[in-house]
Amino acid sequence: MKRGYLADYFVGVGVKRLSGTEVDPQVSNGHEFQGTRVLQAFLGPASTRRSIPCTYLWLTDDEPPARLDASATWYDSRANQPHRRPEPRLLYTTEAEPIVYQVADGDTLFVCLGRDGRLLILLCRAASDIEQQLLWLFGLEAPTERFNQKAFDPSHDGHLDFAARHILEAIEIEVPVADDHWLEAILKAFGPKFPGTAAFSAFARQLCPDVAPLERPDQALMAWLELEEVLFFTLERHIIDDRLRAGFLGEGQTDVDGFISFSLSVQNRRKSRAGYSLEHHLAAVFEAHGLTFDRGGRTESNKKPDFLFPGAAAYRDADFDAGRLTLLGAKSSCKDRWRQVLSEGERVGRKHLVTLEPGISENQTDEMRAAQLQLVVPTPIQASYRPAQQAWLFSLDDLIDLVKARARPPV
Repeated sequence: MKRGYLADYFVGVGVKRLSGTEVDPQVSNGHEFQGTRVLQAFLGPASTRRSIPCTYLWLTDDEPPARLDASATWYDSRANQPHRRPEPRLLYTTEAEPIVYQVADGDTLFVCLGRDGRLLILLCRAASDIEQQLLWLFGLEAPTERFNQKAFDPSHDGHLDFAARHILEAIEIEVPVADDHWLEAILKAFGPKFPGTAAFSAFARQLCPDVAPLERPDQALMAWLELEEVLFFTLERHIIDDRLRAGFLGEGQTDVDGFISFSLSVQNRRKSRAGYSLEHHLAAVFEAHGLTFDRGGRTESNKKPDFLFPGAAAYRDADFDAGRLTLLGAKSSCKDRWRQVLSEGERVGRKHLVTLEPGISENQTDEMRAAQLQLVVPTPIQASYRPAQQAWLFSLDDLIDLVKARARPPV
């Protein structure tokens, strides 16, 4: 489903490993990112000292970004030495120190120039999930102490897909997906309000008659998810527009509490919808394949795994071969929550987890492997993982084959 290009948002991007002389106040107070000559490809020559509006983001795998809107200075540090080759530098301001000083020697810097002329300075830990995701998103090689850069051109830039949008959201760039083409059908089905999550997911599947969950389960899952996302944001925009037109006034005064409550309801609905949507569409794929399973079937200590094959009754039957049980967690965004799945069924040794999160770091997937957790990633998202990881990942098709094999009566 077409969602624009990176070139719609960025002119170019560069990445490098940081050194202590750039970000450690115990080593230097220079406030300069070095080795930036190649950034002239999209920042232009540094012959004239200029201040550029800038957003600094400190990105981690487990917390929302720390953000600061300020500026950065692009200049030639040898401007007064005409006999020497120009040395462009990017200077961060003193007010940016609380963000920049989060990083350490060897961590990663991305410098992105937006189409609006604003710089986006992205800082993250080396070998983190977000580093791997950004490298894949921008099509950059692993960073070194020298900047490598890339300019964006729509003619050579693929459409932004589900995985790309996920990563852009992490750096606070929202890609519009609402499409009023669908609004009439949505309002006819549900009116100007959100139905239950199961009904909305079923509606999205009804609008995808050509999807083939039997032949191509991975692609079917992603097609359903993509369309439901479009439908959701189309209806959400319609509802929000009506609410904003009504205004937030009460007894002649601005209803600040009403506005905050409405805003929180929007954010909470967005967060909960993604997880439910994944579970509903997974269940539809499994049903299409004739698999027997329980959703939320209880195991020890009242734990309720997302999917249990062939079901909770078989799990509680001490005579049922534990090797024929499959426990599957479903988390649209994995983060560190994958460990929750490990405790959800003592009888199942190797557990499975399906996620839509792109580019999880090798450190994390190595931990999963050591903990006997098999990660399941739909095929269209697997390209965001490194080749060595891809060889280990399960697709949804692989998972279905495994469950079917375990369901066959023993010989």
